[in-house]
Amino acid sequence: MHPDLTERILQHLDAVDKVDTLELATQFNVDHQKVVGALKSIQAHGDLVNAETATQKTLGLTDEGQSVVENGSHEAIVYGLVPAEGIPQAALMAAGGANAKVGFSKAMSQGWILLDKSVNPPLIRRKVDHIVDNVKEQLLLVVSGRAQLSARDVTDYKKRKLLQETTTKSFVLSKGPEFSTTLTKLETDLTMDMLTSGLWQQLKFKAYNFDALGATPTRGHLHPLLKVRTEFRQIFLEMGFSEMPTNNYVESSFWNFDALFQPQQHPARDAHDTFFINHPAQSHKFPQEYLQRVKAVHSKGGYGSLGYGYDWKLSEAQKNLLRTHTTAVSARMLFKLANQEGGFKPAKYFSIDKVFRNETLDATHLAEFHQVEGVIADVGLTLGDLIGTLYEFFRKLGITQLEFKPAYNPYTEPSMEIFCYHPGLAKWIEVGNSGVFRPEMLLPMGLPENVNVIAWGLSLERPTMIKYGINNIRDLVGPKVDLKMVEEGPICRLDHV
Repeated sequence: MHPDLTERILQHLDAVDKVDTLELATQFNVDHQKVVGALKSIQAHGDLVNAETATQKTLGLTDEGQSVVENGSHEAIVYGLVPAEGIPQAALMAAGGANAKVGFSKAMSQGWILLDKSVNPPLIRRKVDHIVDNVKEQLLLVVSGRAQLSARDVTDYKKRKLLQETTTKSFVLSKGPEFSTTLTKLETDLTMDMLTSGLWQQLKFKAYNFDALGATPTRGHLHPLLKVRTEFRQIFLEMGFSEMPTNNYVESSFWNFDALFQPQQHPARDAHDTFFINHPAQSHKFPQEYLQRVKAVHSKGGYGSLGYGYDWKLSEAQKNLLRTHTTAVSARMLFKLANQEGGFKPAKYFSIDKVFRNETLDATHLAEFHQVEGVIADVGLTLGDLIGTLYEFFRKLGITQLEFKPAYNPYTEPSMEIFCYHPGLAKWIEVGNSGVFRPEMLLPMGLPENVNVIAWGLSLERPTMIKYGINNIRDLVGPKVDLKMVEEGPICRLDHV
């Protein structure tokens, strides 16, 4: 059984003055890196050996060079394709394959072939009866280790990608001041017994590696939704928006539906679409004057509208629910804006927060998700202002190809669905909804008649899934989330400008 590799190196060095680690690798028939590793172990025990760095450059064949050794050089192949009666140049190039151009040029410069223009069409003919393939011969010498190539040949063959130069780093070893053929185990801990007995003075201790990295401490990681949310929030702030408070997940039906001019018989108010709260089941605090104006515009109309013409019930408006959209928050903010001291002032609001719908769970739907909403209130805003703002907002998201499709919303008129072109999917996909809030919603709040409000909203989950390559929304949110994905997910950088 062979002794340990470190001891074999020391024993060999005991018999010689110097030795290269490459020679040791050949002599011991082991990989050179194992010899270098054993050397590092020896050096950790003190100044047993001196090691000087040495570099050695060697030439080796590339895959193309190996092909030349097996089949001949490109110029020799081209020469061999020229028959005694000659051949048109186009036919020769076609027969020569991918390297015909190089081979033809080299064969011409070597004087092996010529272009005979005395015939029509011109032909390529052999200029000599016999050739010596020096390129192949020299590459064979490289393989055998007997090559003595000139610097010019080496440069030429490297340029033709026939040869590659490899630099090997090794160490020349010699005996150090503490040389020994055996290794003494280094102590790693200083104990109380060593100190009391004085034994520590006779022992060798392993040096501390102060450059070694410690164990990576465990830490929290931002979820991909939070990373994308941060980017969205930054874009809104860059555009001069103020963030709305969205900490009220439980809303009354009044703010979630009635204030938005959504009728009480609308299907969205059904328990199949909305999560209603059992305790407390109802809200009782409302701005009474505003509530009466909302009741009137629903049941009798007003402000130029016929309304819905039904018996509006307070009991329906009082029902508590998990908010189905953050537009309920926008309604509260617009009412506050309309009744602030000093009169109306233009405002730009945004919110990014969670909403709840009684959805059937599948790969693209959850019962809770995030809504990204932007709202602008100002005098004389038009549909053109909405479209221009949307182009600017989505440009900052890195989306420049937009299309708009007319749609219906109870609280906006006109309304538009927003589509963008997805290059990866090679199709147009819906990314959001938008519109101009109806007068039946705004005027009961107390906003001036010449004030219009434009708004838009989109999902936070959909762009996050696209950004991080997630196909199933349940892999992004919920108990099936892979925590490794959360830990290793890169920082979100949208291509906005």
